[in-house]
Amino acid sequence: MTSDWTTYRELLLPGATGRRGVESELRRAVRDGRLGPGTRLPSSRDLAAQLGVARGTVTSAYAQLVGEGYLVARRGSGTTVAATAAPPRAVAEEPRARPSRRFDLRPGVPALGAFPREEWLQAQKTALLALPADDLGYPDPAGFPPLRRELADYLGRVRAVVAGPAEVVVVNGAAEGTSLTGRVLAAAGHTSVAVEEPSHPGAADVLASHGLAVRPVPVDDKGIRVDVLATTDCRAVLVTAAHQFPLGVVLHPERRRALLDWARARDGVVIEDDYDAEHRYDRPALGAMQALDPARVVYQGSASKVLAPALRLGWLVLPPGLRDPVVRRKRLDDLGTGTLHQAAFAQLLRTGGYDRHLRRTRRLYRARRDALLDELARRLPAWTPIGVAAGLHVVVRLPDGTDDLALQERLAGHGVHAPALANYARTPTFPGLVLGYAATTPDRLRLAVRELSRVVGDRP
Repeated sequence: MTSDWTTYRELLLPGATGRRGVESELRRAVRDGRLGPGTRLPSSRDLAAQLGVARGTVTSAYAQLVGEGYLVARRGSGTTVAATAAPPRAVAEEPRARPSRRFDLRPGVPALGAFPREEWLQAQKTALLALPADDLGYPDPAGFPPLRRELADYLGRVRAVVAGPAEVVVVNGAAEGTSLTGRVLAAAGHTSVAVEEPSHPGAADVLASHGLAVRPVPVDDKGIRVDVLATTDCRAVLVTAAHQFPLGVVLHPERRRALLDWARARDGVVIEDDYDAEHRYDRPALGAMQALDPARVVYQGSASKVLAPALRLGWLVLPPGLRDPVVRRKRLDDLGTGTLHQAAFAQLLRTGGYDRHLRRTRRLYRARRDALLDELARRLPAWTPIGVAAGLHVVVRLPDGTDDLALQERLAGHGVHAPALANYARTPTFPGLVLGYAATTPDRLRLAVRELSRVVGDRP
């Protein structure tokens, strides 16, 4: 008859029989790195029960290894692996340290320190307490129904999106939304997709990974060139209409109409990535393109730029012909996005916490943008800001003839991470830097610009 036993802490030691065997296996586990510094071991009683040996055998083994310096025993704290017992190979396997970044001006990063922790915790608690037990099972692959209702209301109110809960699908961030859309389009017979030039390479890479040939289409001061788009073989296009990434221009109303006419004529699809449309500082945002033709536009958004990328919460608003295929694909991929975060986010939307956070961060980001541009105007007047006052970044155009990639490398050598515009372009545009300001305080932004000025002045 097999005896039942429970243990506070399990520890697998194959071949540990007798005091010498227990000693040897423990010593080997520490040397091999299976038991890292600070790891707490089971009590002598628990480990003896697991190994089927006398408690005194384990006590003696522990005492021997404490004496050898492998373990540390403290009254009331149990036995742990000594901090000095790290195996020699651990040092060799440590990843190389990144170059020091005194100023990180990457675009697309919100003020993570401003995340509304207390409101989020309260929303999590309230949502979890109210959640029926059945909702702790596998989620609806289309998304948590209460969140889809809240999103439909919010997007209609703030972005003029025309949708009910049935058209909304919750995804694990905008990246998964792009991936699902690309896979469904490829399965439906699309062989290519157009993207803005310049644009974020990540979205194009995702679409290309599903077998779609990526066709770059240039952007000017009115947005994507629909006349050039019409010369391609594409029936789908990805645009950032509200605030083009990275140039920051707004798609002109005439271009919007022309783009939708193109989609109707081609029996095509417009993927509208509304990645940071809520962040406007000197003008109201235009409504989403989706409202002009819900049957032709896939609307995509996420909480990454408003709350934090770590949440991995995004959404799609889909035309009727794409909704069911996307949900089927989502179910096959991961069975659905986690319910607990969805429930908390629905609570935050329902109680106005999301709106309040947006109001706070709009003021915060406006002050940071102003500080950056004021200091640039003072110290580097030949650098010209491009685009409208919106979002989490600004493109600055550098003097003609500047090698922006070379400048990026020089700045990195001085601890400033300032990406070159060339990183986002497949064909040459103008020299520029894409400077994120949302995650950096005004004082730090001023210091960063002073460092930019100093590096530019120290020409090799």
